[in-house]
Amino acid sequence: MFNKLKQFRDLRSQAKTLQSALANESVTIEKGGVKLVMNGNMEVISLTINDGLEKNSLEGIITDCINDAIKKTQRIMAQKMQEMGGLPGLN
Repeated sequence: MFNKLKQFRDLRSQAKTLQSALANESVTIEKGGVKLVMNGNMEVISLTINDGLEKNSLEGIITDCINDAIKKTQRIMAQKMQEMGGLPGLN
């Protein structure tokens, strides 16, 4: 039982290390007058919208930017996990 607790603590420690490493990463996506910056923890850091964009096109552009940023962030997350040797116990 104590072995399982130690494994859990180790896993939690690795997850926190990964989260800290990802917070230092950022992804920038620019499309059609919209610029989105997201950190590695999938938090939107900034969203810049050029003046004069129509609402109809703006909704689609923002959605595309967010989806692209999430995909890139997930790739960074996978790369960081590989660099750390993966997270044992999640296999």
